[in-house]
Amino acid sequence: MQLTAKLIQTLPLQSGTGRNGEWKKQDIIVETQDQYPKKICVSLWGTKFQHVQLNAGDLYTIDFDVESREFNGRWYTDVKAWRVEAQTTQKAAPTTYPNDDYDEIPPPENPFSDANEIDDIPF
Repeated sequence: MQLTAKLIQTLPLQSGTGRNGEWKKQDIIVETQDQYPKKICVSLWGTKFQHVQLNAGDLYTIDFDVESREFNGRWYTDVKAWRVEAQTTQKAAPTTYPNDDYDEIPPPENPFSDANEIDDIPF
């Protein structure tokens, strides 16, 4: 699955040791860009996300898997990212006009002025 969302918050790095060795996990809170935005906690596991600069307010495209597991009769759901890419937002350059050309442009004609009035109306 994939979503594009704005980073709201980066939670503290978590680490520990399990049966498979040491682990590291970084949780981030993102907000979707839908009509009714939703906040989602996404987990970044391991060190493969160290190259991504996470800045609150920036947009990111996140590829992820959703996984649920049962523990003591309760179900827990994780959103685990496997790729995070920063969205590049290129702002359009403002349109500039040479200052000298402003004096050369004649004002538009007013179609309702008396100068353009036609006298041959049949009524």
